[in-house]
Amino acid sequence: MARAFLFVLDSFGIGGAPDAARFGDEGADTFGHIDAECARGNGDRAGLRAGRLHLPNMRSLGLWHAGALATGRAMPHGAVTGFFGAATETSSGKDTPSGHWEIAGLPVDFEWGYFPDTQPAFPAAFTQALIREAGLPGILANCHASGVEVIERFGEEHVRTGKPICYTSADSVIQIAAHETDFGLERLYELCRIGRRLADPLNVGRVIARPFIGETVDTFERTPNRKDFATPPPEATLLDRLTEAGHQVLAVGKIGDIFAHRGISNLRKAPNNMAMFDAALTAMDDAGAGDFVFANFVDFDTNFGHRRDVAGYAAALEAFDARLPEALAKLREGDMLMLTADHGCDPTWKGTDHTRERVPVIGTGPGLKVGPVGVRQSFADIGETVAEHLGIAPGRHGTSFRRQLAADA
Repeated sequence: MARAFLFVLDSFGIGGAPDAARFGDEGADTFGHIDAECARGNGDRAGLRAGRLHLPNMRSLGLWHAGALATGRAMPHGAVTGFFGAATETSSGKDTPSGHWEIAGLPVDFEWGYFPDTQPAFPAAFTQALIREAGLPGILANCHASGVEVIERFGEEHVRTGKPICYTSADSVIQIAAHETDFGLERLYELCRIGRRLADPLNVGRVIARPFIGETVDTFERTPNRKDFATPPPEATLLDRLTEAGHQVLAVGKIGDIFAHRGISNLRKAPNNMAMFDAALTAMDDAGAGDFVFANFVDFDTNFGHRRDVAGYAAALEAFDARLPEALAKLREGDMLMLTADHGCDPTWKGTDHTRERVPVIGTGPGLKVGPVGVRQSFADIGETVAEHLGIAPGRHGTSFRRQLAADA
């Protein structure tokens, strides 16, 4: 029986979203711009990387071909060894839950609640209730900010006063940063549970605990104990459908948090992309017939996209690509491995937020056909392809391209 493996390179968009202008992102292209900056030498950093973007394994699977499909650029020369395409998001946002839910067959057709880019950003009723119910001396920040920068600005005051750092972004999110030992990790989680309940009437997608360590601005460092408290999907997703049909869903990274831990059989977490790759490889070993491994590699987004770090993003892509042969070597007859993304986060773009883009759909498997699967009209096509590959009934959204991959198609 078949197995399926889906690796999400968080934020690795490939441009070309037809509605990008509505989001202020017309022309954004995470992959294309990183590639171009590296070609110009602007993706180099001493001791990190140098030269053209070197992704031989993803290139072979058809990444550059997928980028051409997404943007209308000229199709590159050279043969490919996998199937390739691009997928268009239909959900109303460009956030992590919307992208992942749509990948899993459930487009988001409603508007999340967002906070204005003002100070204060949060409604007074929300902050007053949070302070009262959690017994806080107050909160800090209360603004739009990036995670590292806001800890640098307010971390020392937080350690001194015990006031947690509360901030948001263009996503539907409330993030709460606190010192892992001085404030307490479990106390931070409980604070976020209170925030999650208070945020429900505001239709906020996620409340995220952001613990950090260190005692001064020079030593502050976020820890891997981040935890997302997400709104559960309003309908069954691919994960629910698989587990209800008796299949295992092995989740790697923040997948469990994104789906409110629904439809998850087994969860593995790790502190960074390379440790996540180790966990994904182990999950592949543990997956039995009919099982699904769903992995998210978050460093591309949090460490490099939001920080607008072209060289760091390029180096992370190259490190990921260098390990792909390890995953490919584990594929056996009946398996399918797909790589995709949930949105863009163009490191050459203005601001620090996600960018509205199409995402790559590239992959391979023993006996699967090589070549284009086209520009897909929804991320949900990815999930429906996995569903058909694993032999469960189709969902209500998306169109599988699995038959295009059949050897006799």
